[in-house]
Amino acid sequence: MTRPSKARIRQSFERAAPTYDSAADIQRRICTQLADGLPAIAPARLLDAGCGTGFAQADLLARFPEAHAVALDLSPAMLDRVSAPCCRIAGDLEHLPLADASLDLYWSSLAVQWCDLATALREAHRTLRPAGLVALASLGPATFHELRHAFAEVDHYRHTLSFHSVDEIRKIAVNLGFATVNPKKGTKIAHYADFKTLLRAVKAIGANQLGDGRRTSLMSRATFLRAEAAYEQLRTPAGLPLTYDVIYLYTSK
Repeated sequence: MTRPSKARIRQSFERAAPTYDSAADIQRRICTQLADGLPAIAPARLLDAGCGTGFAQADLLARFPEAHAVALDLSPAMLDRVSAPCCRIAGDLEHLPLADASLDLYWSSLAVQWCDLATALREAHRTLRPAGLVALASLGPATFHELRHAFAEVDHYRHTLSFHSVDEIRKIAVNLGFATVNPKKGTKIAHYADFKTLLRAVKAIGANQLGDGRRTSLMSRATFLRAEAAYEQLRTPAGLPLTYDVIYLYTSK
């Protein structure tokens, strides 16, 4: 699957850091649901992989007050906004700067979709102690399908990332040697008053980097209006919908 370069991803989230919290309602809801599904565990050391501004840290530390918490993100600007008492590390999920068998809980909410999933999960497996737990939320193929619909007849550029299916995630985890692997799906839908506000919200959370095949020039007004008209066909009483096809995975080493 094509992914943006790490430099572009870091740059995007560096820019998004000041606006992320104000635009990340769906991200917080997904994070809370992932936490609600945690089993009864008592980790001595946990990692928040791709922590962003650290929304999960308060919940994780409230649940596991004795745990040594590590918050890791590719973006130093995001890390600067983490206020919880934890160890903060600027790093890459595909190359964790952590020792083998050093974690009891590998937590990651809406970060691994920016990575090569097999590499990120291999790193999770490497750094977990025996019986250590992965709690992960990622995005599935129906994510942002409305954007693909809006631009389908307008241009030939990519407007969303490619996302792994449940079966693909299951297969990758099983092949890496994780124990019982039963990912589950859920759907979250955000609504916006108009097309321009929707696109601004996507940019505000840093989700506008797409890698090869993306538009590299400014969108013309004619293109914008055609895409806007196509998106308007999807309007609901709540506004213009934007779907997050969420995949939750809990599995142990």
